[in-house]
Amino acid sequence: MRPEELLPHRPPFLFVDEIVDLQPGVSARGRWRLTGDEWFFAGHFPGRPTLPGVLMCEAIAQVGALAVRSDDRYADKLPLFGGLDKARFRRQVVPGDELVLECEMARMSARAGRGVGRALLGGDVATECELMFVVVDA
Repeated sequence: MRPEELLPHRPPFLFVDEIVDLQPGVSARGRWRLTGDEWFFAGHFPGRPTLPGVLMCEAIAQVGALAVRSDDRYADKLPLFGGLDKARFRRQVVPGDELVLECEMARMSARAGRGVGRALLGGDVATECELMFVVVDA
């Protein structure tokens, strides 16, 4: 299964290239390969391209959305960001890097939920955060 089959996101705002593991309603793991051709590198920063930390949080949220939308209870729903807590940026990510994105659902109800995720670079944590989301009709 491809990320586009579950997520409404499309390039240039789809940050998951591949689904590695998916446990519906529980967790998901994916990959994002950064080529250097992405739109944000040109301005962040000229001469020293660096992936913005907030986009790593968005990528983690997209992997979390894979876990949510793969659950039959939420297949026709859209999880939207409701909040971001405890975000920490620990490694610089540059063109040519590959991130492993993980998100585990901590709590889910009919209208909202929480998840905990991280982006790994070479096995080391590049970013970690807690996500809150609301669930709306798609």
